[in-house]
Amino acid sequence: MTPDTLLRLYPALAGLPTGELEKLLQPQALIQLPAGTTIFTERQPCQGFPLLLEGSIKVIKTAASGREILLYRVEPGGSCIITSSCLLGRSDYSARGVAESNLSLLMLPTSLFNRLLAEHAPFRDFVFHLFAERITELMQLVEEVAFSRLDQRLARLLLSRELDVLHTTHQQLAEELGSVREIVSRLLKGMAAQGLVSLGREQITLLNRPGLAKLANGLR
Repeated sequence: MTPDTLLRLYPALAGLPTGELEKLLQPQALIQLPAGTTIFTERQPCQGFPLLLEGSIKVIKTAASGREILLYRVEPGGSCIITSSCLLGRSDYSARGVAESNLSLLMLPTSLFNRLLAEHAPFRDFVFHLFAERITELMQLVEEVAFSRLDQRLARLLLSRELDVLHTTHQQLAEELGSVREIVSRLLKGMAAQGLVSLGREQITLLNRPGLAKLANGLR
């Protein structure tokens, strides 16, 4: 990891003294985690501010019933607003973060996060811009959950994928939608009966995108 690589992903760190960047980039500061690792859990204290270099983190909220919903994903160059809110509010995590793929990340210590927020305007702007983006995304999620039928939301989710052949499970789709596998499976079978998709083992093939778009928009 070089300073240029870090600054390409996180230009808000430009202007830091060379010594600060060198501390961040020490080999022992690089954290590598395999896919499936739980990075943080609800009611766990926050240990620092992650800078994701490779991979993807999914942030999940779990209800008392055990149902889960995907709140958002963190990609390289971004970070986690729940982590930010925990650091700013000195509170514990209110959701769970899981490595969706193999991860490489650096962890800003809490003391450095607080100092950068107070003294380094580009970093402060980055953190609050991230808040604004994520809040917009979460408001859209709330709107969909509250006002859209599940079959519409499922159709939108399928259409959001770039490929027509999706390698995913019904359980994974249910988690993204905040539903349960049985309901998602039933909806997918209905879509298959209409010729919109075909179903295989951990695979869904989109056969009729225009038809799915009509369903996503509430048209029959």
